[in-house]
Amino acid sequence: MARIAVIGAGMGAMAAAARLAVAGHRVTVYERSGGYGGALGRHTEEGFAFDTGPGLLHLPAVYRDLFVKTGKEPLERCVTLTQVDPASRHLFADGTDVRLPNASRAGTVAALDAALGGGAGAKWGAFLDRARDAWDRSRRPLLEEPLRPDWQVLGRDPYPAVERRRLLRPARRATTVAEAGALELADPRLAALLDGYVLAYGLDPGRAPAGAALLPYMEETFGSWYVMGGMRELAHAVYERCLARKVEFVFGAEVARVVVADGRAAGVELADGTVAEAAHVVLGARPWPGLLPGGELWADGEVTVRPGAAAGSGASGRFTVLLSLRGGRPADAVHRTVVHPADGAAEREAVFGGRTAERPTVTVLRPDDPATRPDADHEAVTLTATVAPHGPVDWTDEALRTRFARTLVSVAEAAVPGLGDRVLRTRVRTPAETAADTGAEGGAVPPPALAGAGGAFLHPANRTRLPGLLLAGGWAHPGGGLAHAGMSGALVAGTVVEGDGFRGSR
Repeated sequence: MARIAVIGAGMGAMAAAARLAVAGHRVTVYERSGGYGGALGRHTEEGFAFDTGPGLLHLPAVYRDLFVKTGKEPLERCVTLTQVDPASRHLFADGTDVRLPNASRAGTVAALDAALGGGAGAKWGAFLDRARDAWDRSRRPLLEEPLRPDWQVLGRDPYPAVERRRLLRPARRATTVAEAGALELADPRLAALLDGYVLAYGLDPGRAPAGAALLPYMEETFGSWYVMGGMRELAHAVYERCLARKVEFVFGAEVARVVVADGRAAGVELADGTVAEAAHVVLGARPWPGLLPGGELWADGEVTVRPGAAAGSGASGRFTVLLSLRGGRPADAVHRTVVHPADGAAEREAVFGGRTAERPTVTVLRPDDPATRPDADHEAVTLTATVAPHGPVDWTDEALRTRFARTLVSVAEAAVPGLGDRVLRTRVRTPAETAADTGAEGGAVPPPALAGAGGAFLHPANRTRLPGLLLAGGWAHPGGGLAHAGMSGALVAGTVVEGDGFRGSR
């Protein structure tokens, strides 16, 4: 039995803590804020409740595995998971309206054929077949194993792009998501659909490798799920599982640095000077200057020097508008609607160029959940857009915040007619709030790791070059997102328990 210090109480860190405690270790979590859950926040006000982080769960198998491996109660006995059906509604600039069913390839193909015509469903289905190949080729080394020493093999794009022959010009294959949409999907609405999936993860479709096709494949194959009571309930369930496994939490405890002794991590020093000894330290947050004396965490030429996908894709954050509405939620309302702009390229240039987009892609969430509203005569609606981080854009500027919030409401009117007239109260959260709550520079949101682009979209390995120090959470392999964070916790725990021989779960 060893003493282990975990820095941060995000989902990846707690997933690692629970697994390590079950393995017999004494685990203490040090969290700078007063709560747990990281990005899975919750805002409540006068009977209304809103998720301030991810609104849906994909790949629930990751958390089902966590609960199976850490106790007798399965995930579904701790939270109520509901499949969102339709999985999403998409509104395009030309007025096209399509609803995609949850986890049904045939249903998706039929819906796209009916709404877009011209064999659109067949084109999307063929694209998903290629995306499945990318998933099969990269799933294990990218998601289920520690980052390999020869990580350069993940620099090759696993997506089998179609060769397009051109008259009097060389044949061409897509290397980015945007190129895949233009060359292989052809229909601008299908291209916008693909861009929207990738942009929602904080990635630039114009730079992300074509292998990012595995993101829509993952959602459309394994489905979209909502946790009744709000996604925060998932964080609460993981926290309770940690407590049941005797994990100790110390809140309001900011870690200043990792203590190093005899060439390995030996504990943590808090901001107040308190030192807690540990045989292993798990960092569940983005590394910061001064974390280690001399900066031993990074080494030129090693994958650990890579700051993560933010360097390869351009960092981005989330702008969220929480709307308390008069009037009940209609029975035929869709949980998630994505309103696509006419000019996606202009949006990408703005977001990843450090500006605000004039017409952003807006995701509208309308959960059918009594816990989100005071009664049946009211409704809680959340609007979200991917934006530039705080710094390039001053998200503390009240005039800008108000103006951009109005833009999102205006765009969302396409999904919820009369939305602006129903608003009782508006609350805005920007990358500035994300930075204050999580400590992430600029309020950037970590995207998932991707193969391709020479490894520019990989995240730092879970094992660092300092023995005894490991990385978990969205800023470590395999990157951001609820499912990916849970995977990182499993990889860290396996590395500690099994040592150098650990190669991932089978």
